[in-house]
Amino acid sequence: MSLKNERKRWEEETLRPVTDRFPERKSEFHTLSGIPLERLMLPSDEDPNYVEKLGFPGEYPFTRGVQPTMYRSRFWTMRQYAGYASAEESNERYRYLLDQGQTGLSVAFDLPTQIGYDADDPIASGEVGKVGVSISSLQDMETLFREIALDRVSTSMTINAPAAILLAMYIAVAKRQGVDPGKLRGTIQNDILKEYIARGTYIFPPKPSMRLITDVFQYCQTEVPRWNTISISGYHIREAGSTAVQEVAFTLADGIAYVQAAIDAGLDVDKFSRQLSFFFNAHNNFLEEVAKFRAARRLWAVIMRERFGAQNTRSWMLRFHTQTAGSTLTAQQPENNVVRVALQALSAVFGGTQSLHTNSMDEALWLPTEKSVRVALRTQQVIAHESGVADNIDPLAGSYLIEHLTDEIERQAQEYIQKIDDMGGAQAAIEQGYIQSEIQEAAYQYQQAVERQDQIMVGVNKFEIQEDIELERLAVDPAIEISQRDRLTKLRAGRDAQRVNELLAHLEKAANGDENLLPLFVECVENDITLGEICDVLREIWGEYQPTGL
Repeated sequence: MSLKNERKRWEEETLRPVTDRFPERKSEFHTLSGIPLERLMLPSDEDPNYVEKLGFPGEYPFTRGVQPTMYRSRFWTMRQYAGYASAEESNERYRYLLDQGQTGLSVAFDLPTQIGYDADDPIASGEVGKVGVSISSLQDMETLFREIALDRVSTSMTINAPAAILLAMYIAVAKRQGVDPGKLRGTIQNDILKEYIARGTYIFPPKPSMRLITDVFQYCQTEVPRWNTISISGYHIREAGSTAVQEVAFTLADGIAYVQAAIDAGLDVDKFSRQLSFFFNAHNNFLEEVAKFRAARRLWAVIMRERFGAQNTRSWMLRFHTQTAGSTLTAQQPENNVVRVALQALSAVFGGTQSLHTNSMDEALWLPTEKSVRVALRTQQVIAHESGVADNIDPLAGSYLIEHLTDEIERQAQEYIQKIDDMGGAQAAIEQGYIQSEIQEAAYQYQQAVERQDQIMVGVNKFEIQEDIELERLAVDPAIEISQRDRLTKLRAGRDAQRVNELLAHLEKAANGDENLLPLFVECVENDITLGEICDVLREIWGEYQPTGL
């Protein structure tokens, strides 16, 4: 079939149904000089390989994007990652960001919350509210979302080992707001394998951790069908020092492990896979990053269709959130970070991201202030509304360099995935230390290049200046920890102790069995059982993960 006829078919079968539901943002798109912009550019000559290799937006293999209209109809979700100190202070920041035009929330939790400890646990001392918001109970979660209607906002929560418990709290808050959980939209990260690889906020060993993940998959199919049950994360793999190729390969290898675990648990691939999402880094090499996103989409489409036999088109789609690279931010000349973030964000937009967080210029120094967060958000808004890059569905398609990089990233990532398969899959490769050692070697090589000045970091190893940094600073009040402890003391004193003991006993029995734990988690938090108390029961039964093979 000719390219002309294929385009006509795409417009009739794929594009028109979407534009009927989501009309384009404007009646006409054109450059500042008045040059009209078509929806989609195609080669002027008949390229017989074009359709097979690239396809059309919204169609397999999704090289050009998972939505037929991309940003011509709707911009990506502008989702700024935020959370610090108490639930009250984080709630104020969320409402400020929403007032400034943010279109989705993204919650950062403090370290004790991430590893399943309450704010009054001795191990949490000195860390409460420091790198995110402190959440120990449903009361904290209610405060965090005070005056924010959960049926009107999409929320992402960066939480992994205790993700199922935090999701239970979110569901319970929605119910108290009178919101049907079936209307909730958002994502929990829930990606434990990358914690073993790169980040370290794990609690339980792999087997029970994977059970929690598949329990979430199963529960959300019917109870929270619009929720993304996992955000399979390459972001932290890249932050640990991987290359772009490794980021794609190791992330998709983890994704393969989750899909296989769900299938082994008896779930239907075409039901749970529509609620899978991904999370990638937007790093400094602009063109490689654009190609990376395209290659990841194409690879995942093939994996889902050919390896797992998924039949539904949505099952083949790799939908992803992007965050600009925190590891590239410099304490030296922090204003330069605004430029870095703008270029990284632009690569994510060219790459077809579904949502985006832009880092603030002062994050290499301290918690970002309102002003720096506003500049970061405005960066996305300038790209969306002023740059014109969102006016064409896939503006870089057909670039010889982009397509070459896409092919090469795909080829090299496939080689990694095959090697991991030969080792027995992602979990086995992690336990043998293979993935970790590959990342460590890549990080070492990059650092050597910086020290040799083969890789220039502006303001760090070249173009340095002597400066006194004069930026507004945001600090966490140490009284937050005392306040959180007092709140938990009052909470425990006022709850039904008998009911708490009954539920904890039920939890112990259920954790030793095979029933889905999500409904019980919801019931526990609704009865003021805390995050730490739930995790302590699970620790007692399942134990804690101890790294081996490194």
